[in-house]
Amino acid sequence: MPKSKSRRRLLWLLPVALIAIAGGGVAAMMMPPPTDLDLALSKPTDKGLYIGTLEPGLSPIVVGKIHSWTIAVTTAKGRPVEHATVSIDGGMPQHGHGLPTVPHVTGEQKGGRYTVEGMKFNMPGWWVIKLGVDGPDGPDTATFNLIL
Repeated sequence: MPKSKSRRRLLWLLPVALIAIAGGGVAAMMMPPPTDLDLALSKPTDKGLYIGTLEPGLSPIVVGKIHSWTIAVTTAKGRPVEHATVSIDGGMPQHGHGLPTVPHVTGEQKGGRYTVEGMKFNMPGWWVIKLGVDGPDGPDTATFNLIL
């Protein structure tokens, strides 16, 4: 095939491929979240080293408002984990974006409880919250699901 024909074919196929990819992304955003999501706000971390509990500062959680949360961390046997490094992140799996803010731990309370400032959700839908804990038993993570 002459070079000019294959170049024209490529130039024609590229926009078609981009439209198909974009259409698939829009379709994913329009789909409802999975029906079998675990919506528990307290759960063991992935390696089972800790139990993390999310305590949102608003009930119900409101879209568009910055608020604070408390995170309680215990060992697998239920003892409070103090002086750990705790992090929080998240996003919308179906939309492919993170949180609109950068929440961070601003203090440690007694009994393995940590204050998180800067939580905000900018739209309703399925959100995941990723908790990181680096404590005396080592690092571990847990992922929580929210439906707003």
